[in-house]
Amino acid sequence: MIKQEAAADEILQEIKSKNFHSVYFLMGEEPYYIDKISNYIQENVLSESEKDFDLTILYGKDVEISTVINTAKRFPMIAPYQVVIVKEAQMISSWDNLVYYLQKPLKSTILVFCYKYGTPDKRTKWFQETKKAGVVFESGKLYDYQVGEWIRSYLKTRKTGITQQAENMLVDYLGTDLTKIANELDKLLLTKPQDTQQITPELIERNIGISKDYNVFELQKAFVNRDILKANRIILYFAENKKNNPLVLVLAQLFNFFGNLLLFHYMKDKTEKNVASELKINPFFVKDYQSAVKIYDREKTIKVLSLIRETDARSKGVDNAGIDEGELLKELVYKILH
Repeated sequence: MIKQEAAADEILQEIKSKNFHSVYFLMGEEPYYIDKISNYIQENVLSESEKDFDLTILYGKDVEISTVINTAKRFPMIAPYQVVIVKEAQMISSWDNLVYYLQKPLKSTILVFCYKYGTPDKRTKWFQETKKAGVVFESGKLYDYQVGEWIRSYLKTRKTGITQQAENMLVDYLGTDLTKIANELDKLLLTKPQDTQQITPELIERNIGISKDYNVFELQKAFVNRDILKANRIILYFAENKKNNPLVLVLAQLFNFFGNLLLFHYMKDKTEKNVASELKINPFFVKDYQSAVKIYDREKTIKVLSLIRETDARSKGVDNAGIDEGELLKELVYKILH
C-alpha cells in the first residue's frame, strides 16, 4: 500500500471510531486524500440536524487567521463537538497568531485545515505547535510508476480486478491526478456488467473513450518492435482525434520512455529487479527496454530525444512554417523508425 494511502486510512479509522483530535492539518501536492479526509469529517462527525448549528466552513481567500481562531474558540450549540473546516487554507497569508490557540486548543472543537498544492514552512513555531496539538498529514504526488499500484488497490477494495493492458491505458491517459482517476474508476465500476469482476480495455474504450488499440502505450510498443505499419496507423488515429491525444502528452510520454532507455544503456546491472528500481517503473515494462536497446543504440537514443525536443519546440511555433500537429508527429515517427 502506498504510504499516504495507509496514513489516510489510519486517520479515517480513528475518526470512524470517534477518536477525534482537536486539529487536523491536511496538506500536500495531491488533493485527493485531503478532500477524502475533510469530506468524511464534514459528512459524518455531526448528524444532519447538528450540522445546521455546529458545522462552519471557512475559505482561506476570505478570512484572516484571527477569524479562524475566534470561530474555533466558540462552544458547540447542540452537538458534543463543533466542526470548523478551513478550505483553501494555503491562501491565508499570516499564521503566527495561531500559536496561542494551538497551545491550548478547545477540546470541543474539531479544527480542520485543508492546505492544498504545497506545504507551509515546517520550521515555523506555529507549524511545530500544530504537530503537538493534533494530526498533520502530508499528501504527496504519486510517481508515474506508483499509479498502477494505486489503481489496483482502489479496485481491490471494491472487489474488482483490472487487466494489465487496461491499467496501462488508464495510467497513460489519466496521468497522476488521483481525483480524476478515482472518478473514472467509479464510472467504470458503475457501467461494468454485473457478472464480471474485472476492468478490461473494451470497457474503458466504451465508457471513457480511450482506444485500446490506438494510444500512446501502443505507439511505444510499435517503436520497441519497430512496427512501422502499426506506428503509422496509430499516429493517423491521433491526427483525427487530437482532443483525446494532445501532442504535448504524446511527446512527454515518448520523451520519458527514451530518456529511461538512455539510462538503461548506462546501467551495469540490467536485471529486472534493478532496472525496475532504478527507473521507478513496473517490472512488467522492463522487457520493453530489453527489446528496445537492441534497436536503438546510445547514439540513436540521444538522437531520438533531440528529435522529440525539436518537435515539441516546433509545435509551440519555433521554426514552424504552419505545419500542424498531425504532420509534426508523422515526421517525428518517420525519423525515429528510419
